[in-house]
Amino acid sequence: MRIMKCMGRKRRKTAGSADKKAAGNIIRGDSIARKWKLLSGTNNWQGLLDPLDLDLRKYIIHYGQMSQATYDTFNSEKASKYAGSSRYSKDNLFSKVGIDKANPFKYRVTKYVYATSSLTEVPDAFILRSWSREAWTKESNWIGYVAVATDEGKLALGRRDVLIAWRGTVRTLEWINDFEFSLVDAPLIFGAANDGGDQPRVHLGWYSIYTSDDPRSPFNKTSARNQVIEEVKRLVEEYKNEETSITVTGHSLGAAVCTLNAADIVVNKYNKPKDMPDKSCPVTVFAFASPRVGDDKFRQILSSLKTNNNLNILRVRNAKDIVPKYPFIDYSEVGVELVIDTDKSSYLKSPGNLSSWHSLEGYLHGVAGTQGSRGGFKLEVNRSLALVNKHMDGLKDEYCVPVSWWCERNKSMVQSDDGSWELIDHEDDDFF
Repeated sequence: MRIMKCMGRKRRKTAGSADKKAAGNIIRGDSIARKWKLLSGTNNWQGLLDPLDLDLRKYIIHYGQMSQATYDTFNSEKASKYAGSSRYSKDNLFSKVGIDKANPFKYRVTKYVYATSSLTEVPDAFILRSWSREAWTKESNWIGYVAVATDEGKLALGRRDVLIAWRGTVRTLEWINDFEFSLVDAPLIFGAANDGGDQPRVHLGWYSIYTSDDPRSPFNKTSARNQVIEEVKRLVEEYKNEETSITVTGHSLGAAVCTLNAADIVVNKYNKPKDMPDKSCPVTVFAFASPRVGDDKFRQILSSLKTNNNLNILRVRNAKDIVPKYPFIDYSEVGVELVIDTDKSSYLKSPGNLSSWHSLEGYLHGVAGTQGSRGGFKLEVNRSLALVNKHMDGLKDEYCVPVSWWCERNKSMVQSDDGSWELIDHEDDDFF
């Protein structure tokens, strides 16, 4: 009987077409091109957050999808010698993760980014290691990418956008109990401490992942920081005669690192062409489910960087997600906060749980339907419900969407002509 009920509802309530009367469609971008500066925080998102502006919903979802791509391409199969890498090449990334079709916001990936950590004990949720003796690396993991809007994307976005996306943790919450929340100086970002000076301090783990190198790894002879900064500098020079922006996004660990990265870019003026010191492109952060990053001095410095529209930070927080509350002591919030509450969605199983409240796809569903202080939940953006179940069991059963459906066919086991099977799960790209 339950199966009959599900089948009978499929045409009317399919997860790919739910709420066809939604007020907007994610793929239309003309108004976004006209008001991109407001959407990127030039006025601190005043008047846009409650109720949440329709174009801002689409804009946040766009950058959330670009962050989600880092999870969808990440190879977390420890049996693979490519565990910890990107499955897909730079050229194929957006098409393979399913955000290329019916999407006017076109980008091309210009660089893949790899990270390591100098800490002696790093939770496996951060640096995933292959079981294979032929592993592509023992020291590094793929952690994100740099991309730039194509000419077509520039028309839809209203300017040439340089995008930096940082990957979060593989396993949702295990790292909370595994990581030490020590505060340290950040000299590579803010310079060496002066005698008696009040230097900003940041989370040791986030800073280590951002700044560590390892001469043993061909992918981390330079740190993730240096890889990204050099590419940003190159793109800023290449497009210095155009209107440009830099947008940095990430979820969970990736949100913490992207906050450090954005501060680094602005503090050290990497958003300015060398021969045009008076021209700086705005830097905007869209941070989803971000843990706290630094102390109150760090907050003060980031607030001061808002001057001249240099740095704008929007943190998106799900009401019951515990990660944005960590660490509890000696840390301060930064930027502007947008609170959503996925428990108000009638499409999701109730009650939720720690994983569903922290899920990035869950967050994007929340952004699509939050009603702010008006209360309730109504989808305002026509975005496929099926995406909620991509990596979890979040949708109600009546929507007939398999649980954790995002996976490679046969887990990338491919049959040869002789009948044997082989694991083929990587598109060559940056490999040496």
